[in-house]
Amino acid sequence: MKALVYTGTPQPEVQTKPIPTLEKPDDAIIQMVHGTICGSDLHVLQGDVPSVSPGRTLGHEGVGRIVELGPAIPRNRLSIGDMVLVACITSCGACALCQRGMRSHCLTGGWQLGHLVDGTQAEYVRVPHAAGSLYVLPAGVDPRAAVTLSDALPTAMECGALGTRVTPGSTVVIVGAGPVGLAALLTMSLYSPSRVVVLSRNETRLEHARRLGADETINTATAPERVEALAAGPGFDAVVEAVGVPETFALCQRLVAPGGSIANVGVHGRPVSLELDKLWGRNISITSQLVDTVTIPTLLRLWKSRRLDPALLLTHDFHFNDILEAYEQFRNSSRLRMLKLSLSFLEPNKVGSSELEENEKVHKSKL
Repeated sequence: MKALVYTGTPQPEVQTKPIPTLEKPDDAIIQMVHGTICGSDLHVLQGDVPSVSPGRTLGHEGVGRIVELGPAIPRNRLSIGDMVLVACITSCGACALCQRGMRSHCLTGGWQLGHLVDGTQAEYVRVPHAAGSLYVLPAGVDPRAAVTLSDALPTAMECGALGTRVTPGSTVVIVGAGPVGLAALLTMSLYSPSRVVVLSRNETRLEHARRLGADETINTATAPERVEALAAGPGFDAVVEAVGVPETFALCQRLVAPGGSIANVGVHGRPVSLELDKLWGRNISITSQLVDTVTIPTLLRLWKSRRLDPALLLTHDFHFNDILEAYEQFRNSSRLRMLKLSLSFLEPNKVGSSELEENEKVHKSKL
């Protein structure tokens, strides 16, 4: 099979690898149908994640069809032929941390795919702890758009919306308008905030923010006076840091209202300053966490009921044969007006409505 492999350098390679086989009784083998690229994949290529070894197949998001199941998998939970969403977090569901809902810290799981085991940017992938890490797609949903529920939307929901405890009527500011920041815009809008402001240095990303429903957008590079006006105002109940640099974390501390919350969603590679001399008496909270993917079932229900449209985050499509070009463009995503991209593993004449029809057939066969 073909697989996109980390070489220990910033340039990955498409290599031929054996099709994976079951290694443990609770494994599943998935034939990939759709995938995507995450900013975390770029961090791996840049050498920022030393725990990833050269030779590792990248990727931790995707949708595929089950082709083999280990004997420990309950057949009333998963079946051969099911179209499934692959969660970015692998969960045994039984350890103490999984039982507390902290699947990202599962004692035998967590971030495994594309990190400690071969990932989803390949024609086939072995998924450990399959019963706790795969979700059967409901009939009628688009497998292509489902890739956004592997990581981006659960991260936005859990780390952003739930992290800030946004409620109806809350005021919200999101600092950073990349895919996860804009996914936070979608998920926080589910809670009916009274005002949502998005800040970014990139005007193209701000155009996407307006398209997705932001009440106000501010370019921090060209309108710093508007940022200062926000900081001098009453502040925001819910503040999301979705960049991961000291400057934006400092700005979030200036934007939070008394009694408000800051949710750190960005991945930080450098220390940041916490101005407790100014914040200690303002009754604020600050949260920072890894995604646990516990909200995937909720997000699937919201999508099924048409209260959430994951496809809004997808702006570009590639075939897996062109994955190196997809990476090159993803590295320049801001300039190319790109948010999330879809990687199709299907033959060109099988992409689109036929996937929905096939998913419908699988569900009808179980009735």
